[in-house]
Amino acid sequence: MLNKKNLPVLLLILASGLFIGYSSLGTGGQPPTKYERILKNVGEYLVQIHYSPKVINDSFSKEIFKKYLERMDPEKTLFMQSDIAALKGFETRLDDEIRNGTVEFVPAVTAIFNKRVAETETLYKDLLSHPFDFKKDESAIQDPEKTDYPKDAAERREQYRLRMKYLVLDRFVEAKEQQEKNKGQAGAVVKSDAELEKEAREKVIKIMDRIYNRYKFKVNDDDRFSEYVNTITTSMDPHTSFFLPIDKRSFDEGMSGRFFGIGAALMATDGNIKITSVITGSPAWKSGEINAGDIITKVGQGDGEPVDLTGYELQDAVKIIRGEKGTEVRLTLRKSDGVVKQVSLIRDEIIQDEIFARSVIINDKEGGKIGYIFLPEFYADFEDPKGARCAVDVAKEVIKLKRENVDGIVLDLRNNGGGSLYDVVQMVGLFIEDGPVVQVKDRDGKPTVLRDRDNSILYEGPLAVMVNEYSASASEIFAAAIQDYKRGVIIGSTSTYGKGTVQRNIGLDKSQGFMSANSELGTIKLTLQKFYRINGGSTQLRGVQSDIVLPDFFEYSKIREKDNPDALPWDEIKPAEYTIWKNRIDLKALRAKSNARVDTSKAFQVIKANTAWLAAQNDKTFPLKLDKFRHDKDEIVEKNKELEKVSVLKNPMDVRNITGEENKYAADTSKAARYEAWMKGIRSDIFIDEAVNVVSDMVARGSLAAVRKN
Repeated sequence: MLNKKNLPVLLLILASGLFIGYSSLGTGGQPPTKYERILKNVGEYLVQIHYSPKVINDSFSKEIFKKYLERMDPEKTLFMQSDIAALKGFETRLDDEIRNGTVEFVPAVTAIFNKRVAETETLYKDLLSHPFDFKKDESAIQDPEKTDYPKDAAERREQYRLRMKYLVLDRFVEAKEQQEKNKGQAGAVVKSDAELEKEAREKVIKIMDRIYNRYKFKVNDDDRFSEYVNTITTSMDPHTSFFLPIDKRSFDEGMSGRFFGIGAALMATDGNIKITSVITGSPAWKSGEINAGDIITKVGQGDGEPVDLTGYELQDAVKIIRGEKGTEVRLTLRKSDGVVKQVSLIRDEIIQDEIFARSVIINDKEGGKIGYIFLPEFYADFEDPKGARCAVDVAKEVIKLKRENVDGIVLDLRNNGGGSLYDVVQMVGLFIEDGPVVQVKDRDGKPTVLRDRDNSILYEGPLAVMVNEYSASASEIFAAAIQDYKRGVIIGSTSTYGKGTVQRNIGLDKSQGFMSANSELGTIKLTLQKFYRINGGSTQLRGVQSDIVLPDFFEYSKIREKDNPDALPWDEIKPAEYTIWKNRIDLKALRAKSNARVDTSKAFQVIKANTAWLAAQNDKTFPLKLDKFRHDKDEIVEKNKELEKVSVLKNPMDVRNITGEENKYAADTSKAARYEAWMKGIRSDIFIDEAVNVVSDMVARGSLAAVRKN
């Protein structure tokens, strides 16, 4: 979104663009290749525009050298130590490649990678052709940080043997346990350990074949180069990234909630791309030739040569099935009866309305009515002025809840990774009088304060905002503003994700200018600014600390921004001037009541203890002796079963639809089934139950003395 306050930043970018635009490309007087142009442009954008760029020097080169090899071979099962030594000459040259726009490292790595893929494909097939001895006392290390690349062929073979044995043992134990459960049942087949072991090896062969088919048939030069550029960009900070054009389209679709495709839900199973359901009214549905259970084997664009989906992951298949509205896509299908047929479809707009805001009524234990709003992301359709906007949709849900005379509202932002900054500002404005919402600072300028300028308030009642470790970016801005204004209570994990940076998409074709976010060369999503709360503190790294903390499944998982060594640091600036909400929340009393419930809740105590124990298991070495493996696995399974059992309410909450929306998905049975599953999840969610309890406590206490201060 552009406004006058953004002009200094924009002028800085345009000025940098003028300088960059006249820089030379390529080497030796030859026209630069696509990859050379991309690499040089990315390097210059990072240096001149990034919020806090690292110096691209020999030290940076060494960092990229190590990271790229790890990204190409994350489990250290392909490359040898001799390969790393052979590539060592590039270790301090990558900064020169970035500056000069020369691409030599990636082809050199690719040549070795392809050679090792061919060798190790033969290796794993040989190893899996013989039975494993599960009585031998040995172990496997699954953490690549604790291992090194093999020093020779013998060490590589041993590493592969242990890895294959682990994969087979896991499936052998699973099959053996299932057979034990089926014992005595009608039609149960009893197989020997030798038969079960053989079947387990066959399953692992299928898995490995699928991985290697992807290496051979799907991963191409574009993919490897894209991985390299992303190694460079994410080393500046985790959220600066590079998109090939096809990946950028997928990103935009996720933000807008709409895409152009065939209207079929897909899943990857046994190496195939299977249709699981067809959306009513979509091109797939209208054809009358596509059904759930069909396998898509090939995809063709118009008259083009069809692409064989062998080795494709689900997300890769989706990218080529979707495309521009009105274009033709040809699917080769294998029907459930084995018949193979080709179906031609014209892509049309598909609305993913299941990612949009929705609400229900929860009747609490005291006879009150609490409104629950689910917002999975801060979506916005920037291409269509009439497209979906989350702030508009949330306002509509609030109006519906007010008509139902709810006593309070719970807004669920768990797992909401963010999105539109404009919409989060508008959304905060639904709950406060006019005032600042967030401060945004670029690398050179003073902070810009983004404000809600509408002094009307859509909803003034009790408000709770649910968050967890996956609540990021725009979610954190919203939660921070509500917390700083003391407008509501933040409930959830100890802290949110901690993404306090602002990115902008810039096309890499300079002839199109900086206003274009797309180009045939691809797009760089570049960190240009940093968010700051109105109290002056950044949401970067530290996130937003919950007012009321609930034991959480992911508390001990290293998934937050602070766990990424490339993350930008936390800092603070001068607070903005703002007026605290007129009705004080007695947070101390609310926290005490919630803590008392949590401390006496077996469910929350099991979650707290078991998640800590399970997190500790990630760092261990896995035994490959059957009895030890089963003992360890049984412990893990038991802890997970306990978690599953206690995380579901014994007495489900009383949840109902908004009046008039009881049959909103009657025309689409698959969508109706998914909606009912969503409702069922709400009824049994212990975290929502506690959020409702907190709001009920707020309702019972009523409004206290008004407080006005900055």
